[in-house]
Amino acid sequence: MQKSTYRWLVLEDVNAFFGLMLDNVTNLVMLTGILVGVFHYPEKMVFLKMIPGTALGVLFGDLVYTWMAIRLAKKTGKTDVTAMPLGLDTPSTIGIAFAVLGPVYVATGDAMLTWYVGMATMIVIGVVKVVFSFFGGWIQRIVPQAGLLGSLAGIGLALLAFLPLLDVFKMPVVGLASLGIIIYTVVANNKFPGNIPAVLAAVVVGTIIYYILGPLHLLGVPFKSPEMALHVTFPLPTLGFWNGMKAAIPYIPIAIPFGILTIVGGINVTESARVAGDDYNTRDILLTEAVATLIAGLFGGVAQSTPYIGHPAYKEMGGRAGYTFLTGLFIGIGGILGYISFIVDLLPVAAVAPILIFIGLVIITQAFQVCPDRHAPAVGFAFLPIVADLVLIEMGSLLGVLGGDLSKLPPDLASTYQVVMVLGHGFILTGMLWGAIMALVIDHKLNEAIAYLMVTAGLTFFGVIHSVMPNGNLYLPWLIGNSSPYLFTAAYVVFAAFLWIMKISQKEHVNALAK
Repeated sequence: MQKSTYRWLVLEDVNAFFGLMLDNVTNLVMLTGILVGVFHYPEKMVFLKMIPGTALGVLFGDLVYTWMAIRLAKKTGKTDVTAMPLGLDTPSTIGIAFAVLGPVYVATGDAMLTWYVGMATMIVIGVVKVVFSFFGGWIQRIVPQAGLLGSLAGIGLALLAFLPLLDVFKMPVVGLASLGIIIYTVVANNKFPGNIPAVLAAVVVGTIIYYILGPLHLLGVPFKSPEMALHVTFPLPTLGFWNGMKAAIPYIPIAIPFGILTIVGGINVTESARVAGDDYNTRDILLTEAVATLIAGLFGGVAQSTPYIGHPAYKEMGGRAGYTFLTGLFIGIGGILGYISFIVDLLPVAAVAPILIFIGLVIITQAFQVCPDRHAPAVGFAFLPIVADLVLIEMGSLLGVLGGDLSKLPPDLASTYQVVMVLGHGFILTGMLWGAIMALVIDHKLNEAIAYLMVTAGLTFFGVIHSVMPNGNLYLPWLIGNSSPYLFTAAYVVFAAFLWIMKISQKEHVNALAK
């Protein structure tokens, strides 16, 4: 084996650093914008409690991935090894903010409990990821891609594309300026003048417009000056997550699929890196992201880490191991010293929202491109529970203004709200199951489809999905005095029975033709 002359930090790492760093900062901006702007959660709690621990998870993960790249270079003798990029998982950061943290705060008004629930959710996700990192390939084999990617694409449509689009049009001059740059450069694959990183340019241009027009009251919304202060906080390990574990139980059906999706996604991106020339051990990659998530939760974080899909892009930029090292230090130390919170406060949401819109569109496109054409209806079908959750969020905001009293709504609207609520509870897991069931039926794999339907019925019976409780709680149906769980469960059983009858009739038809 020839001696490696690997240079782990090169000039090209700077460009890659800006791309990876801004991805992480964008997630933190959106997390803060959702919690503070939508749910009126205390900003100080985000800056002083949530961000430092979340950033520490990124620091750990990126430093380990940096070490893995250096180790791989020494092992193979290659001089162009690119580290696997790690950062905050965008779908779950936004999904958990909207579907877990925000609803907990609205229901309880307790900022500390909300933080505890966020930590507990991260611990649960981390444990699930540790376990499933050994079974990720098995999950990938038994769940059709239409279920895995379709549910993720539904999040891309509803939570990553549509909701940030609202932020763009709240300040259209700022938002469309940034979105225009993203479309011209990242989507259409054109270079920004001066070879400036396109994502950086989009954020900077939008921010400059905001601070020029904002003080002149030309944005159409009140101008908010950033707090010129650093929120220095050294994250310490805490068992506070245990205080939120009970309250987090109803949200576990939402949290677990997010963890599983990053495991499956980690398998895919590791394969992508292998094809690009960097053959990392898949289990090492998955265990690192799992431990990074556990560390974040233990230190107060509320967003999970994951390997990003952009390894080939960073390799094409010329990045080596330096860009993950720089990103880890910038995000991790920034969470401690408070300059990350300062940057998050400085950047207007409308300037960074286009990045998430782009990511959402990529996820949607990927689902249809990767899945077989015949599974396109299944991919679209998997969208629907996520759309239901989006409608639930918006209707929930309206109901909140009415004090949460359904009797104040017209009867038809109240009934619609209850149906949307049932469809929205456990939305990501429901989407996975629905997409998988339809794909299996399309492929005439009726035995597998029946098995999935019976699993879906079982989950429905206990409220893991389709919970009839307003807060999405799990339950023993015979103790809640509500017949709906029996009806929804029976519906899936009837569907399974129909497929079984069709399977028997088809078999008899084939036998008759054979005679």
